[in-house]
Amino acid sequence: MRGTASEATLVAVLAARSKMVKQVQADHPEWTDVHIMSKLVAYTSNQAHSSVERAGLIGGMRMKKLPTDSKFAVRGESLRKVIEEDKAAGLIPFFFCATLGTTPSCAFDRITELGPICNTEGIWMHIDAAYAGSAFICPEFRPLLDGVELMTSNLAAIFTYAHQAKFADSFNFNPHKLLLVNFDCSAMWVKKRADIIGAFKMDPLYLKHDHQESGLVTDYRHWQIPLGRRFRSLKLWFVLRMYGRQGLQQHIRKQVALAKEFESLVLEDERFEICAEVVLGLVCFRLKGSNDLNEVLLKRINSSRRIHLVPCQLAGQFVLRLAVCARTTESRHIREAWTHITQLASKLLHENQH
Repeated sequence: MRGTASEATLVAVLAARSKMVKQVQADHPEWTDVHIMSKLVAYTSNQAHSSVERAGLIGGMRMKKLPTDSKFAVRGESLRKVIEEDKAAGLIPFFFCATLGTTPSCAFDRITELGPICNTEGIWMHIDAAYAGSAFICPEFRPLLDGVELMTSNLAAIFTYAHQAKFADSFNFNPHKLLLVNFDCSAMWVKKRADIIGAFKMDPLYLKHDHQESGLVTDYRHWQIPLGRRFRSLKLWFVLRMYGRQGLQQHIRKQVALAKEFESLVLEDERFEICAEVVLGLVCFRLKGSNDLNEVLLKRINSSRRIHLVPCQLAGQFVLRLAVCARTTESRHIREAWTHITQLASKLLHENQH
């Protein structure tokens, strides 16, 4: 259990780096760590969260952003092409971060296409499902996990990842998003814990204890950046006990239904357009027109302080994003938000006509 998905991605990058350096040195013992690391290259989507690029920055790794398809997802061909080019240039591909539920539009990278490539090339594949991961407790959303393979049919599916992983080496999602747990609480699994321990294990005398070699105790200081860790699992346990599987599924389905309701309102107004498929609780939309027009609209929406929207860029367009987040959000709130948005849009369009 970690604090955030950002921390999980950084841990995965550092573990993958350590693993690859050791593998290369086995074949080239004369190569130094610095020389090998100068050749390492990692990949992610151009839609990935900025924390992925930041993990590469902190780890001293070059991180290349891959283009996406019309649904803003990374496809296998894009990854294969850049790997071939980099290997021909003498670089060593070692890490790929796929995203299930991107921050800008909640897009889903094609794990079934990307996973086999990573496995064949010996590339560590980390899956960032920070936002969308909680939704996989609902059976209807599990096809989005194809390539990760959670085979059970209940809430335990999320928490048995490590035993069912098909392509991924690590997986992360944030219960402090859709799963009603207070910040911070981020769950991370790894396929082989030895890969994590191999990157972080340090055993000075003052940290040794009698049980560390017995196998009876999992010493999590070898799994993370800090030595200590908070008892985050306790608050997750309370939420699971309070709501149960069906209660949490009901909550997530409600969030998705509210997003779909907002999408239908947008589609009914010919002045607006939907910019990405609505899968979970995020709706990407905009006024038909220039980016400047939409920037002004967003500024007025947020300045009014009745609702708050965060924008993104999709295919060069300035896009508004409505995210259904709060447990207490109801249909009336969605309709009030849309009424407010359309009133401000009408006024703006009227001003632009004069």
